[in-house]
Formats: sequence, structure tokens, C-alpha cells
Amino acid sequence: MKLVKVGEGTPYEAPHHFRFWGIKKINPETDSKNLTIGVSHFLPGGGAEMSSSPQERAYFCIRGNVTVKGKSGEYQLEEGDVIYIAPNEERSFQVTNTQTATLLVIMSKMN
Repeated sequence: MKLVKVGEGTPYEAPHHFRFWGIKKINPETDSKNLTIGVSHFLPGGGAEMSSSPQERAYFCIRGNVTVKGKSGEYQLEEGDVIYIAPNEERSFQVTNTQTATLLVIMSKMN
């Protein structure tokens, strides 16, 4: 077991993200064999450019609203919503209002 308290974790930067701040809570290099769990904060106007990753990812919206775009459509992620993104599936994020958005990010280990 590992407990990560509020205020603990490792700050990180993510490729293709802007107006963003993140903290890893669980890291496959030190804590887990298969998962990365982090919290991402996006300022108003912040987001992530269209890109893909070989990882499975799930995003749980803790606070705010985020527009998620992909080849299969456009989705409005609101507080309490979860979106799953399959390996190699392209997606972009954008905060389109004046509130900061906070997402819980769960990713599988890259193969």
C-alpha cells in the first residue's frame, strides 16, 4: 500500500499541453508496475493539442468543464464525468470558459 497525502507528489510537464500544471501521485517508475495517476490543472483557455499516446487513459473531471475532441466527435466533460481514451486514439482538450478545470488522470504504463 502507498498513501499519497494532499500536497504530496511530483510536479510534471506534459507534451503538447498549455496553460497547465500537473502533479503525479502514483508513478510506474517508483510506485506501480502499470499505472500513472496524476492530477492536472488547466487554466482558462488551457488545454492539450491534438495528439495520441500508446497508453490507455481515463480522465475524471473533478472541477470545471473541458471540451474533448477526437475523430469520433466532440464531448463536454463536466464535473463528475469520465472519458476513456484508447491507446493511440487522438484527442485534444480545451477549457473554453473562465474557470480552472481539474482532472484526475489515470494512465496505463507505456509498452
